[in-house]
Amino acid sequence: MARLTKMKLKKIGDKHQALVLVNHPMETGRRKDSKTGELIPAHFIQKMEFKHNGNVVAEANLASGVSKNPLIGIEIVGAKAGDKVEVSWTDNNGESGGTDAAVS
Repeated sequence: MARLTKMKLKKIGDKHQALVLVNHPMETGRRKDSKTGELIPAHFIQKMEFKHNGNVVAEANLASGVSKNPLIGIEIVGAKAGDKVEVSWTDNNGESGGTDAAVS
C-alpha cells in the first residue's frame, strides 16, 4: 500500500528545517480490535533516513511507541537554493516510502 509522505522545508536563520509527515498507522501490537477482541498486529516505521544532495545527514530509528502519522523534523546546515533533500523510510512489514524537495 502506498503511504503518503510529505516534506516541508523552511529556512530558519542560517539553517533549513525539514519536517516530514508520514501517513502510517504505527500499531504497537498490543492494542485490541474493539469488535473482535484480537490483538492488532504490530506495524510501525523502523528507520527513516534523510539525505542532502545524496549524502546521508540524519537517521532516525523509530519503534512502536511513536504516534500514528508521525511528524519528524531535522535541521540542515549549509543547504542552498536548488539543493535536494530526500527522505526515505521502511517499516517492520517491509513497506517503504519517501519523498524529496528542493531548497528554495
